[in-house]
Amino acid sequence: MRPKLDMKINPDQFINYYWLKEELFNFCKKNDLPAAGSKEELTKRIHHYLKTGKIILPVKNKSEKKITSNSPISLEAKIPQGYKNDEAHRAFFKSVIGDHFKFNVPFMNWMKGHSGESYEMAVSQWNRIIDEKKNGKKREISSQFEYNQYTRDYFKANPNSSREEAIKCWKLKKSLPGHNKYAEEDLLTLQ
Repeated sequence: MRPKLDMKINPDQFINYYWLKEELFNFCKKNDLPAAGSKEELTKRIHHYLKTGKIILPVKNKSEKKITSNSPISLEAKIPQGYKNDEAHRAFFKSVIGDHFKFNVPFMNWMKGHSGESYEMAVSQWNRIIDEKKNGKKREISSQFEYNQYTRDYFKANPNSSREEAIKCWKLKKSLPGHNKYAEEDLLTLQ
């Protein structure tokens, strides 16, 4: 049984279980810890606090320039340093690519790593990423998306299994201490 996430939890017990980002965020808010950052950052912050009683502050990147809503976006314009995925950019890409445009992780990472490139190049990259996905190219799943990685690995090992069976195995896996990666013994849940 997964322990309750509160100030009484042992730090080693905390780090050994799966927590939703929402749970980590709520713990931080309730206990006056900074709640900004990724799931990994929140996990490290809480673990450190439970172990030492000391707070790790979020790191801000001072080199990022804030983008104003007055910045014109066009195919010829250059992607600024400190680019952010916002509604202005979503509207621009939808106007150029079409209503089917959606931000995806590979594209967002490309945008953040290519300041100085043109938005025309960004549109080409988005189309390339979508074409690769349509042709079956699997992308690496970021570490904070444990559920996605688990289900991908589950279906690779069990292609004829149902989504409900995968979810049942995942629910048990995340309630147990230890890693959250798919393992063949997870199938015992289905028996």
